[in-house]
Order: sequence, then structure tokens, then C-alpha cells
Amino acid sequence: MTSGSEPRHAAHETVGERVAEDIVEELDLHPVPDGKADDDEALPPLSEQIAEQLGGVRGLIESSVPVLAFVVLNVVFGDSVLGLEKRTALLWAIIGSVGSALIIGGVRLARRQPVRHAVNGLFGIAIGAYFAWKSGDAKNFFLPGILLTFGQAGVLLISVFVRKPLIGYAWGIMANKGRQDWFGNSRLFRAFQWLTVLWVASLVVRAGIQFYLWSIDDANALGIARILISWPIYAGTFALTAWVIHRITTEQQKAEEPVA
Repeated sequence: MTSGSEPRHAAHETVGERVAEDIVEELDLHPVPDGKADDDEALPPLSEQIAEQLGGVRGLIESSVPVLAFVVLNVVFGDSVLGLEKRTALLWAIIGSVGSALIIGGVRLARRQPVRHAVNGLFGIAIGAYFAWKSGDAKNFFLPGILLTFGQAGVLLISVFVRKPLIGYAWGIMANKGRQDWFGNSRLFRAFQWLTVLWVASLVVRAGIQFYLWSIDDANALGIARILISWPIYAGTFALTAWVIHRITTEQQKAEEPVA
């Protein structure tokens, strides 16, 4: 097709619409029923969706390496093994954590692979390292993440009270071509309300466990909890959310089909 011969609808298609369509095609999620659904479309396995959100198995491992490096080096250089002065042990733990995050990002760049997860991880690690070094206490390495998680829960809860559930907005952007017409779909609206509350509970549990460990000065247990507790809770919440939305949209699509 030569330049200028594109169909009129394609020529006037916005960048946002193209991105939304790419996401819907990639995840194969269903938009709000409009009578034009493809009967052959099927939602990918939940495991694939969860893996995509977490960056795959590799992304999950890479996000855990800097935290694990911090915990291990803090133990090895601290009183438990080498017995170095507390601030010296903390310095080595910070160097190992930030260094491993930089290496992960560098390897991805060198291989021309997506660096979104690596950059997000490096940013969070850098802030945690700053808090830990300024306070001289390893447990504060995890404090920014704990506070951020509580903050996210608060924002989500407010969105429920004002009847504008943010999980619904997120779905509209990712899987409904940017449209937020789910407000007119009472069943979807109710689902997004309680799903948003579910995410609030998930975030509060994750942050609450870590805050308790922070309050009793157990930095090493904090690191372990962040790796072994946070991700499974996130994955489970996302899985349930995807299943509920898929079930509702699929049923409504079938109801819209003309009777033979």
C-alpha cells in the first residue's frame, strides 16, 4: 500500500487508540460488549497474563536479586558473620544491592531488551538505599516501599468511596481501547468496586506484614517477606481480578449474540 492510500479510519486513528488496540490484541481481553465481538476470541491462560504483569519469570527473579543481595551482604558483613561495624556492613549491602540493579539494567540494554522493570526496580532500590544510609539503619531500606504501598491502598480506597474505582479505569485503558463506558454497565461497575476493595486489602496485608517487621527492627526478615510474601499475594490478586472480568465480559458477549 502506497503512502496516502491508507483507509480513512487508519489515517485518523490516534496514537492512544493504536496503543490500546495493541494491548487488547496482546492480552486478548474483551471490551465492553457492543455487539461486534469476535466469537473465536479467547482469553489467554491466567498464568500468561500474570507473567506479563510481573515481567515473566526472569522479571520476577531480577526484581528479587537486589533485595536478596542487600539482605545477604548485610548479614555476611554484619555481626552475624564478619562482625564489621554496622555502618560499614550497611555500606557494602547498599553497594551490592544498587550494583546488582545496575548490572541487570546494563545487561538488558546491551541485549536491546525492555528495561521498564529494571528501571523501576533501580529507582526503588536507590530511594531505599538513600533512606538506609541517611538513617544508618538497614531496616529503612524497605521503608519507602512500605509507605508507597500504604499510599496506593489509600488512593484506591478513596476511589471506591467516590464511586470511581481505579481498577475499572485501569481495565478501560488496558483492555477497552481507552474507553471508560463500563460506567454504564452496572454489573461491571459493581465488580470493579469490590475488586478495587480487594486490591486495597491485598496492599494493606503486604505492607502491614512488612511494617510489623520494620517496627521490631528485623531488617533481614523484612527482605525475606518482601520476596516470599509480596509477589504471591500480588499474583493471586491479579489472577482473581482477570478471572472475574473475563467471566463477566464473556457472559455479556454471549447474551448480546443474536438468537439463531
